[in-house]
Amino acid sequence: MTLSLAQLRADTPGTEHVIHFNNAGASLMPVPVIQAVHEHYLKEITLGGYEAADRERQWLGDIYGYLAKLIQAKPADIALVENATRAWDIAFYSLPLRPGDIILTSTTEYAGNYIPYLQRQKRDGIQINILEADEDGAVCLKQLQHALDNPRVRLISLPILGTHGGPIQPVEKIGALARDAGVWFFLDACQGIGHLQLDVQKIGCHVLTASGRKYLRAPRGTGFLWMDSTLSSNIEPVWLDHHAASLIDEQRYHISEGARRFECWEANIADRLGLGAAAKYALSLGQGKVTQRIFKLAKQLRSGLKCIPHVQLQDKGENLSGIVTFTVKNKTAESVKEYLSAQPRRINVSCSRSSSTFIDMRNRGLESVVRASVHAYNSEDEIDILLNALENFR
Repeated sequence: MTLSLAQLRADTPGTEHVIHFNNAGASLMPVPVIQAVHEHYLKEITLGGYEAADRERQWLGDIYGYLAKLIQAKPADIALVENATRAWDIAFYSLPLRPGDIILTSTTEYAGNYIPYLQRQKRDGIQINILEADEDGAVCLKQLQHALDNPRVRLISLPILGTHGGPIQPVEKIGALARDAGVWFFLDACQGIGHLQLDVQKIGCHVLTASGRKYLRAPRGTGFLWMDSTLSSNIEPVWLDHHAASLIDEQRYHISEGARRFECWEANIADRLGLGAAAKYALSLGQGKVTQRIFKLAKQLRSGLKCIPHVQLQDKGENLSGIVTFTVKNKTAESVKEYLSAQPRRINVSCSRSSSTFIDMRNRGLESVVRASVHAYNSEDEIDILLNALENFR
């Protein structure tokens, strides 16, 4: 059974007000998410924050199960955090890296991850090696295999998909190489969750981090960490509180089991409920169907952009996603964004700047690109409106 566009749009009230192609930034929330957040805030107003949370105890516990199903994992290996950056940070900074240890990353690495590499290089003496891209812009597997011959390599860390688009990384092949070499594999799935079919068992990663606000369509300020149980049981989080650990006596503490040791006690309960509602909603649609529609719309958009003489596609590779990037001749990405937002039917796109994916964009001589990221609830008519607007912007 295929997805119903009419139902998807009925579930997404924001589509009545805007043409939204900024799903790689923050998607329009569906009704179940909006209701979950709104209803809980009302309970906090009328009952009190603690009392409202007590009433949602069962549903709060269910969130782990919904997220686990999205990535074919166990609920005990999921930790809820306030955003994907915090999830990645607490996992990365908790790794027992020593002077001389090598991290392998990709040219499409996100600046928010790369800066911590540099900090630990300065503080702990680790080394950062950037893997070359193949002709399609993905990690060169031959170079990766060669790099893994070095016994000092401890970690492969990269995004499944760059924030500025580009190819989807061959993560299952990377995971297999990492496991064979006995090397940790961290996967940043911020642009993957809700967008692509993910299975941590097939991927073979040790850590997966994800954002709620992007393709999963949850509120901002939500995210989660998945960590392989063997790894989580053998490392101590870089920071702890009385939720992540408990006091035994005045001199000793016991760390919680599983991934919950990476959580903090205080949280925005309404937004967490929204995250759970978003995961449940995504599961009800079927990720395979959502992915198929996203790819179909992206193909339509790319085909249309290729027909506009003053527009240049900046996507590279064969295995592309729903993130479409382009430039307009003699126009800055910022001016394109402003022009589209001023249309009679406002069109939301975003700008990806070199400050976010410095290495790849520097290598390609790009300062910024326009990013139009489609989702399943977008319509074919909306893509035509975008293309017509760009055709007239000279």
